[in-house]
Amino acid sequence: MESLPHELHPNPGWGDSCKSKEMETTHTEPIENIGRHCILELYHCDQAKLNDEAFIRTTITSSAKIAGATLINLITHSFKPHGVTGLALLAESHISIHTWPEIGYAAIDVFTCGDHTMPEKACKLLSQDFLAKDFSFKNIPREIPSGIQTLHREL
Repeated sequence: MESLPHELHPNPGWGDSCKSKEMETTHTEPIENIGRHCILELYHCDQAKLNDEAFIRTTITSSAKIAGATLINLITHSFKPHGVTGLALLAESHISIHTWPEIGYAAIDVFTCGDHTMPEKACKLLSQDFLAKDFSFKNIPREIPSGIQTLHREL
């Protein structure tokens, strides 16, 4: 797998102090990853792009493609006086974008399952497309505890 671009390094500036002590669990058995959930916050973005529903539809579609994901459906909504929400349903999970043009901010989730997807590439493209001058990025592995890895779903 390609290494993460240095400008989107997981958890930049995030130390252990950000972890909730109540939510911590210790795993003593091996864990299998089911996917990755990337949380991207973009700051000081182009305000016109953050308020352009057509642009957001295009950039979500492009980010799904570059991530190697399969776009099933795309829905967007433009708010008045400003802001757009977009949600892409992927065969592998989802991409969501929520914008606040008045402050130049976008909150983005890219959650993909499977080994063939690259959500980090989607995040890099989104950061570039919105012309973000700053960002926060977190890459969270979604794990299956080994105790349930052998369970089978009924078809």
